[in-house]
Amino acid sequence: MIRFLAHYGIHFIVPIIIAIYFYKENRLWVAIILLIGILIDIDHVLATPIFDPNRCSINFHPLHTYWAIGIYTILFAYKKTRIIGLALLIHILADTVDCYFIR
Repeated sequence: MIRFLAHYGIHFIVPIIIAIYFYKENRLWVAIILLIGILIDIDHVLATPIFDPNRCSINFHPLHTYWAIGIYTILFAYKKTRIIGLALLIHILADTVDCYFIR
């Protein structure tokens, strides 16, 4: 239960909190963009099985590799792409936390 709350709390609650507290003028759009970061899970369809509760996504799925995380960090570094980079990095954080619960 703690794993579920930690993983999905970071996926859904953290983006909303960040949008509310740090992006007051555009909080709705920022929240939507941050929540859309979950779409990088589309790469899970390339795995067999698609969902395995005992598999760590980090460096397993193509959009969760260290190379991809490096690109997300670069996106976060530039003002024009910062929110997109942040959305992707929040997603990676959620999946990293999830990996700590795997036996």
